[in-house]
Amino acid sequence: VKKAVKAEAKVEKAEVAEKPAKKCGAKKCAPKAEKAEKKQEAKEPREYAPMVPAKPFTPTEPPVLHAEDTPAGKAQRFLMEVTGLMNVKVDVYVDDTREDGLYIHMIGDTLGILIGRRGETLDALQYLTSLQVNKGREGYIRVTLDTENYRAKREDSLRRLAQRMANRAQKTGRKVVLEPMNPYERRIIHSEIQTIPGVSTNSIGSENNRKIVIYLDNS
Repeated sequence: VKKAVKAEAKVEKAEVAEKPAKKCGAKKCAPKAEKAEKKQEAKEPREYAPMVPAKPFTPTEPPVLHAEDTPAGKAQRFLMEVTGLMNVKVDVYVDDTREDGLYIHMIGDTLGILIGRRGETLDALQYLTSLQVNKGREGYIRVTLDTENYRAKREDSLRRLAQRMANRAQKTGRKVVLEPMNPYERRIIHSEIQTIPGVSTNSIGSENNRKIVIYLDNS
């Protein structure tokens, strides 16, 4: 657990790279590779349900201590133990009133330790918390973990990125390929691009190296 929490990505920033369609010689690019790429693009549908923008969380009272045998209690106890091992003092607020899962906020003097580079530490904590909550359960409970309102800030940044890159695609007439992102971040980009006329998105690449391609509708 400790190793997973401390894991940080080597990627410095989610920079974007504008790439024209590759020109391949007969010897360099095999037809099989092209077919595989097209199949990979087709795996992810182009239409996505609109996302509700994340809102900053501001606590007005101490956190409620949930029963340890409940999903909320398991998540709360696990995060309190892990942050304690990290010597980070936080209050763990768990909202179990929503139908789509648990929403957890860690409030305290974290100094970004619980976020990590590009949110990698926060994502690792969220993943581990989800494992604890869903261990031995039949029905899956979705866990969303945040601290210092990072999710809301990151979502705003990604939406502005999507707008800039859509504008670039429209001006140049070329595809714009973004750097690899996790499923949560890709969904934000897809959702934002849906609101911009004239452009669409696809995802390409393997699961751990999946990228979004922004292109003109008539291309």
